[in-house]
Amino acid sequence: MASANIVVSEPADLDASDQAAERALVDERAVPALEFRDVHLSFDDRKILDGLNLKVMKGQTLIILGGSGSGKSTTIKLVLSLLKPDEGQVFVDGEDITNYSEAEMMRVRQKIGMVFQEGALFDSLSVYDNVAYRLHEQGVPEEEVAQEVRRMLRFVDLEDAIDKMPIELSGGMRRRVGIARALVGGPQIVMFDEPTAGLDPPTARTICELAIKLRDLEDVSSIFVTHEMNNVEYLTSDYAAINEAGEVVFEQEGERLCLINTKVMMIRDGRAIFNGSDEQLRKTEDSYIRRFIRGR
Repeated sequence: MASANIVVSEPADLDASDQAAERALVDERAVPALEFRDVHLSFDDRKILDGLNLKVMKGQTLIILGGSGSGKSTTIKLVLSLLKPDEGQVFVDGEDITNYSEAEMMRVRQKIGMVFQEGALFDSLSVYDNVAYRLHEQGVPEEEVAQEVRRMLRFVDLEDAIDKMPIELSGGMRRRVGIARALVGGPQIVMFDEPTAGLDPPTARTICELAIKLRDLEDVSSIFVTHEMNNVEYLTSDYAAINEAGEVVFEQEGERLCLINTKVMMIRDGRAIFNGSDEQLRKTEDSYIRRFIRGR
């Protein structure tokens, strides 16, 4: 199970090579998975992002909140280099991708899984072929494709739907297939763009639990864009673990457990007006944020 903290053994317990390996691991995790430095972006005369700074560390989830048109989904397009900033820098795993060409971005995008709002499945392809799409494009042998597709569908608890067509699936099932497709190839960064929009609360919670499993069991870094406070509650209060029977269980944050691997950012008019923990968010005196929390 992945942990939010890294414990480094005392030097006396390790020989020189082990100490070097420990230091290398700590150094690697000190590099943000994603980082924006003073990013500006405008469309014509409209400012979309106005000096945005953010960091997502390894194994951390950053929830980006904001109303429609606030600029929150634009962050995902910049990470994927579907948009370029007017000013500032965008980093992926410490690599400055700001001015990368499309050819250079093909390699970087292999590290990133993308979960779209509506699942964005190909209606003419079965669940199997939707999940396998990237692997088929890469020419991976079919035996390996089949193993990976079943593994990913098992992760989202949809292995029984492997031969179905998208039209046969509920909205929640389509989103879960979309998550399975995003996870093919084992990306260590996953972008969620309003993945629970339009879903009923129990199904939305299921989607959030998948994001929690990725964070806590797979050490995946993610940005989770949403305008729904229920998602903040789920993602910041539950932790995934494996019990003695080898089953995934969800534990509540409390006296024994304090989540430090999930942060919240709120964007308004392209600026970050809050960046911190969910507890700090709920204690803020900012009138706009308080109205947002109350759903007004």
